[in-house]
Formats: sequence, structure tokens, C-alpha cells
Amino acid sequence: MARTVLSILCLLVGLVCFPSTGCWEAPWFCHGRECPVYTVVQQYEGFEERNYEVSHWITTDVASSSNSDLKDGFWKLYYFNQGQNSENKEIAMTRPVVVSVKEADFTGERQVSISVFQSDADIPEPNDNTIRKTVIPGGTVYVRSFSGVASDEDALENVQQLREDLRGAGKVFVENRYDAAGYDAPWDLINRHNEVWVHAP
Repeated sequence: MARTVLSILCLLVGLVCFPSTGCWEAPWFCHGRECPVYTVVQQYEGFEERNYEVSHWITTDVASSSNSDLKDGFWKLYYFNQGQNSENKEIAMTRPVVVSVKEADFTGERQVSISVFQSDADIPEPNDNTIRKTVIPGGTVYVRSFSGVASDEDALENVQQLREDLRGAGKVFVENRYDAAGYDAPWDLINRHNEVWVHAP
């Protein structure tokens, strides 16, 4: 795979551009857009422990983390927010775009999905039955951040390093899943921000 999940997210996230209107002050890397609300529990060397509030997303499964599959999935979500829903309602899009990867288990299946955060829980029903509304319960997420235009090797290296750091810190986490979050437009060449997320059980 020539491009990574994160580099594809960087390409797509340029379309996600709605000014923040909530009372929560989002971090700088949300660039003034709506983002999921969290508090920092503790900062460790190499990773951050965050407590996220319950959040609402629209999600679609994709066949793989290939460039074309992720783009197809993103456009489904984008058009839902542009009014292709049960109320023909335009919904502001937000940051980040998140790709979730559940790694292959004994069945050999690797599951990949792409999601866009929804700042309003009361959203229309999707017209497309491959899109679902997803509620992520509040809870602990361990986050490793890194800059630059991410490559496939960068993403995997950061996930592996995060897991090693968590084990070293005595943290318990979900072993077979990670999320990749992209925040920057492709033309933003400085102060880029990428994240990989690993969830507590």
C-alpha cells in the first residue's frame, strides 16, 4: 500500500471545515473546527491519557485501508452530511476523520471502517444502508501524536511504540484495535498533527 491510512486522511480532511461553536475550547490541532470533547488525565513520556466524553459519529465499513476504499467510504459520509439523508438536511462536517482498524484474529479477517464526528446527536437517518450512526461511550483513550506527512511505516511504528509504552507503564488496553486520526489539509505543510489511538477496555 503506497499511501497510509493517515496520509489519505490528510488528503480528505481538507473538506472537513466547520468553525467551532461549542463552549469547549478545542486544542490547536482542531484548527477551530468541532472535535470530540475530552480532558487530559495525564501526560506521559511518549503518550497522553485522555478521558473522552460520549461522542456521536457516522460510520461506514470499507473493504480495506487502501486509498480507493477509504476515499469511497469518505465520500459516502461526506454526501450524507451534504444532505443525502432522510431529512435532506445539510450537516456541518468536523475534524478529525478517523479510520478504525480491528486487526485479524483467528478468522483471518481484518475489519476497517471510517468515521466522521457529529457535534449534534440528533441527526437524520442515513438513506444509504451502509452508513450507520455510531455512539462511542465515554472512556479512556491512549494517544500518541506525531507530525509530518505520515507514511504507512509511520502509522504502524507509532501504534507499536504506543503499545510498548503502555505495557511499560502497566496500562491495560484493547490489543487488537487502533484508530488513526487525521486533522490537516494536504496543503498544510507545517505544524501537522497526526494521532494513533488505543482504547482502554
